[in-house]
Amino acid sequence: MLKRFKVVLPFVLMVLCAMNSLNSCQPAEGHQKVSYLDAQAPVANRVEDLLSKMTLEEKVGQMSQYVGLFHLQKSADLNTPIDLMADDANAFYPGLSGKDLYDLIKTGRIGSFLHVLTAKEANELQKAAQQTRLKIPLLIGIDAIHGNALYEGATVYPTPLSLASTWDTLLVKTIAQQTAREMRATGSHWAFSPNVDVARDPRWGRVGETFGEDPFLVGEMGVAMVGGLQGDRFENPDNVLACIKHFVAGSEPVNGLNASPMDVSERTLREVYFPPYQKAIDAGAFTAMAAHNEINGDPCHGSKYLLTDILRNEMGFEGFVVSDWMDIERLKTVHRVVDSQKEACYLTVDAGMDMHMHGPDFLEPVMELVQEGRLSEERINQSVRKLLEAKFRLGLFENPFVQEDQIATSIRTEAHRSTALEAARKSIVLLKNDNLLPVKGDVKNILITGPNANNHTLMGDWSFEQPEENITTVVEGFEQVKPAKVKLNYHDMGMQVTEITSQHISEAVAKSKDNDLIVVVVGSNSLRYQSKFKTNGENIARDNLDLVGRQQELVEALHATGKPVVVVLINGRPLGVEWIAENIPAVVEAWEPGSEGGQAIAEVIFGKVNPSGKLPITIPRNVGQIPSYYNHKRAHYVKKYKWSKTGPLYAFGHGLSYSQFQYGEPVLSDSIIKSADTVQVTVEVTNSSKLAGEEVVQLYVRDLYSSVTRPMKELKGFARISLLPGETKNVTFRLDAEAFSFYNLNMEQTIESGEFWISTGSSSANEDLKTTKLTIQ
Repeated sequence: MLKRFKVVLPFVLMVLCAMNSLNSCQPAEGHQKVSYLDAQAPVANRVEDLLSKMTLEEKVGQMSQYVGLFHLQKSADLNTPIDLMADDANAFYPGLSGKDLYDLIKTGRIGSFLHVLTAKEANELQKAAQQTRLKIPLLIGIDAIHGNALYEGATVYPTPLSLASTWDTLLVKTIAQQTAREMRATGSHWAFSPNVDVARDPRWGRVGETFGEDPFLVGEMGVAMVGGLQGDRFENPDNVLACIKHFVAGSEPVNGLNASPMDVSERTLREVYFPPYQKAIDAGAFTAMAAHNEINGDPCHGSKYLLTDILRNEMGFEGFVVSDWMDIERLKTVHRVVDSQKEACYLTVDAGMDMHMHGPDFLEPVMELVQEGRLSEERINQSVRKLLEAKFRLGLFENPFVQEDQIATSIRTEAHRSTALEAARKSIVLLKNDNLLPVKGDVKNILITGPNANNHTLMGDWSFEQPEENITTVVEGFEQVKPAKVKLNYHDMGMQVTEITSQHISEAVAKSKDNDLIVVVVGSNSLRYQSKFKTNGENIARDNLDLVGRQQELVEALHATGKPVVVVLINGRPLGVEWIAENIPAVVEAWEPGSEGGQAIAEVIFGKVNPSGKLPITIPRNVGQIPSYYNHKRAHYVKKYKWSKTGPLYAFGHGLSYSQFQYGEPVLSDSIIKSADTVQVTVEVTNSSKLAGEEVVQLYVRDLYSSVTRPMKELKGFARISLLPGETKNVTFRLDAEAFSFYNLNMEQTIESGEFWISTGSSSANEDLKTTKLTIQ
């Protein structure tokens, strides 16, 4: 058991032991059999029957969410008081004890919890809920962003940006299915995932929890994640609720800082930020989370335009909306569009909010607003219906408890670890290779060093500390994978990217002399349990994209030795590594590949695995060239930067292989079509090397002339294929009207007649594409 749980569990047990009533908190026997407790009755009927029996307080209680006891104790242990409005990682409720919290549950004033980090606590909370008058179970949510990684012992998969680098939607769906099983086994029912923000500013710390910069790719990954988490019907006991977030456009903040304002045109909202949400809603996503930020002066948490007009009425969303951490309160304290918490509650519920994350100061104000006639009880019923529907469909009324003695058979199984390893292998992007990799047979001694060589940063954000034996570091992966004849020399320079010293650098240079190859592992640290050293992740924005601390100096010193150097990047956002790209012969972008990442990195470097990852986001040269994304307008680069190269360092979709792939010209089923027609695009791809490999074939569309300016190219299809040496495959894409539509000057979605370029190839870079022309009449 890790140290933090040694602290938390005694606190939890103390609270539970002090509550003698919990010893007899199983459902009372002999209760009257009513319709809502009939598991065979239709869910809609059960919801209405239960709703008819609930008091107003019980209804608003279902809309109220609190944090688990771990957060309360963690905050109590802090040396200095925290500011709830400024801290998104800790929580406390002044004057509210653990026993008080259980009293709120037992009187029906709490309907949901988040971040309950042990199955024992989940069961005890559910036992308390069984003491309520109507025995309504609790809905427990958790940030299971890449596996249920906040739970000790869970499988930690690659982070979403890494998963997007696989361009493998079936694999992502499998990961979501496995995540759901591990969540249900440990007491959670609701994943605050997927994040379908379109990331267009690498200064923003949360890039790593997105699927990158492209609306099409983000949408496809989001659909896969929703399908895996919820299944076709989330009544299955192995499924959980998905939550699409954060609605909307918080991923291109005006200054790169999380929650800062967003000024954006309706065109950009509809063509860039809305489409992934629409796809996820069409796939059945049952919950959504509002964004921290404001849109053109309208805070998302109080926006009836966004939460009702767009999300529900236009997009057809039929689930429930939850607020983000304390953001209803921020309508008063930050955005200042209201002057009291009561008015904040009115604004958000009237706008379409269904649940408050998290804590007090919500139930009482909402009840007062109903009693005063400002909010109707039917408006409350609208929210509660969806919350109850979720609980019925998840089967929580029949079985809210977890079998604690069965957990070990359900989490971090061999099958789950195998999937995590496959994902790590497919996510690694080989950015550059001047014939240095894979490691050649004449290499006998390898020096491996760097602050990320032997630590757990490869887990990424939204992970808590995991047992050492569950994580394979890069050094450990090298020891497992290297040939017996190769000697590995590890130079330990600590485990923090910010702590490199002159002595570390000089010692690494000295040790390089007797080695044939140097592997230096650098990047960032997204681990939220190492907050002092965190350089990436939620609320960790940066005003530059350089390697933190003295990592660049370390790389340059090792390069100056004259020895061949491989740079491995473990990082949660694009870094401006232009010097490295120009001077180092081999560069590996590993992102944050999860618990099996060390093995996967070593396998790629030694050639046990042929790299196949592709960038889901552009890597810019430096912070001064932001914004830098591939689907820009033609005028974006009409002018050039003085004294530096203009354009991306590495293009969206880029990624090398040890194989060589040759592309034929794209062939259309018809060169002239009508706007309502579908056209097929076929491209021939050949593995012209002697090594089997996998390739991600990409298709882009460009509208040559239009009534409003359009992007230079837009991704409209992709396919991951495997090819044996010398093998050729034909890859066929189908493009329908949606691939060619856009919003005209009147903001009407339309297709205009004219010519389109259809391009296929290995990346978005012009030199990697072959193009044909399509005419639409």
